[in-house]
Amino acid sequence: MAARSTQILEAAARVIARRGVRGLRVDELAAEAGVSTALIYYHFKDRTGVLRQTLEFISDRAARYTTDRDPDDPPLTPRQELENALLRELQDTAEVRENSSAWGELRASAVFDEVLRDDLARATLVWVREVAALLGDARPTASASSLAAAERLTALLEGLSMRWLSGGITIPHARELLRGAIGAELAGLGQG
Repeated sequence: MAARSTQILEAAARVIARRGVRGLRVDELAAEAGVSTALIYYHFKDRTGVLRQTLEFISDRAARYTTDRDPDDPPLTPRQELENALLRELQDTAEVRENSSAWGELRASAVFDEVLRDDLARATLVWVREVAALLGDARPTASASSLAAAERLTALLEGLSMRWLSGGITIPHARELLRGAIGAELAGLGQG
């Protein structure tokens, strides 16, 4: 992606995380990104284009920070890969906070915006399938039911993330709850 487009999408994620989707105004986004409104319209056509691309941007960014590892680290077991991918969504970094907040704002706005709802449903399905594949790797004999387990885990993670971001629980407690759910889902898949 071009540097200017990335700069605009980073700014859009910040604005959405702070002000919500309704608070995203093209002129304010331009100011946040340090570009002209014309450049935003050139790259994204309209506000809906900005929202769609921002959703894709935060999904891609999450994929990076949940899978990046030092190449010198020893390989992970399939269960460790699964835990790593999910638990890295609960990190106290600006990038994770911003991504999680923006995702929550996009999800809340999708209740009233059919176009955004469809885009969010597709992005969620991609995430659920990725987690299902990790579950399938950890329990290869239970791939048929791993999709439902992945839906439960990703839904739980979204809820835990919102509770953590809003100060309702701590990250260590959220991680403990998520680890317990991963264990329970893997145990359930093992019985399938």
